[in-house]
Amino acid sequence: MNQSEDSRLSDLKYWLSTVAADYQLDLETLEPASSDASFRRYFRLHGGITSYIVMDAPPQHEDCRPFLQVGDKLRQVGVNVPTVHAENLSDGFLLLSDLGKHNYYHVIQQGLADDQIQSLYRQAIHALVRMQHADTTALPYYDESRLLSELELFPEWYVKQHCQTELTDTEKTALQRIFAVLAKDAAQQPTILVHRDYHSPNLMVPSADGNAGPGVIDYQDALVGPITYDIASLVMDARTTWEEPQQLDWAVRYWQAARDATLPVHSDFAEFHRAYEWTSLQRNLRILGVFARLSHRDGKNHYLAHIPRVQAYVRQVAGRYGPFAPLLRLLDRLEGNQVSFGYTF
Repeated sequence: MNQSEDSRLSDLKYWLSTVAADYQLDLETLEPASSDASFRRYFRLHGGITSYIVMDAPPQHEDCRPFLQVGDKLRQVGVNVPTVHAENLSDGFLLLSDLGKHNYYHVIQQGLADDQIQSLYRQAIHALVRMQHADTTALPYYDESRLLSELELFPEWYVKQHCQTELTDTEKTALQRIFAVLAKDAAQQPTILVHRDYHSPNLMVPSADGNAGPGVIDYQDALVGPITYDIASLVMDARTTWEEPQQLDWAVRYWQAARDATLPVHSDFAEFHRAYEWTSLQRNLRILGVFARLSHRDGKNHYLAHIPRVQAYVRQVAGRYGPFAPLLRLLDRLEGNQVSFGYTF
């Protein structure tokens, strides 16, 4: 722990002491709960017969207000999100309800029977449908310009920094053409509230009765954007490998549930499938750049373990659709292997 983190921990403990009586907090039980790719970190502590999560979000780097605003929007449509018990926005501290110690990613890695996995993901799909009915007032737009700018992480951090490769002029032109196609296609979709990281690390295993659905966390970066984005995040999870038959099963279940809920998904499943795969390609090219940056700039090298999975998802889509053939050739050069084609729709 560096000096700055130690100073913040002291400030956090002091703030908790000011609200301890209200929630019967036992400050001696404060312990790390998790951290993420940003500057945020989380602690768990006990209070009476329950436990709480404390968010530490340094205000010079993070703003707690979007977390509060989006949380209210999700709560209003029945999504299981943390309750905010106390807040200190000037210092970047929040006292939250504890949605549990186990997220989808952890329990899947520990080993679950298929029927348990199916139950968890059906609940996640229904929670997603509820989430997509949320009010989007005052949220930023995930527009074509933003979608396009995100893709620049791929050549800058994945190609140049991670693969130590310079693109040829032909490759640059082809890549920019592909980026434009992906950003335009996603931006033309119907828009709803987009979580942006609706995947296994951000879904908490629901309580035994399951009535509340999975706990949903890390939603502070929500935007108004393409309706296929979050289902693409779920079925092509950067942390958990799902084969195509499983992806299709969950995509069909989501599509039908969304139609039943009168969400504006395409009436033709084949077109919906194409759209969410193209959206996944935009997302996963960005993620390759993000994971490379987290490693090479921030020293968080454990993200590199997930790169082969993301590469496989990129290849799955690039190998299925003609406009992305130049990307497939670039991947072959970068990775030094042959492409393996999937089936075609």
